[in-house]
Amino acid sequence: MKKIITYPFVLLIKGYQYFISPVLPSSCRYTPTCSHYAVEALQTHGILKGGWLAAKRIASCNPWGGSGYDPVPPKKEIIDK
Repeated sequence: MKKIITYPFVLLIKGYQYFISPVLPSSCRYTPTCSHYAVEALQTHGILKGGWLAAKRIASCNPWGGSGYDPVPPKKEIIDK
């Protein structure tokens, strides 16, 4: 179910990566790039948390934000005892 909901958003980002991003100069301060981060965050965490992580990342991609290697945080597993 999560894949069905996130698929349209991933498709939009992939469209950006293939059609718009190659025309623009490279400006992402992070590794992986913000668009790759957004796809991975959506696929790992779903639309709500993944979308929030992607939005935070894009908002921090500015001269006063961070830079360098910033991977998507792993999904926390809930363990029943």
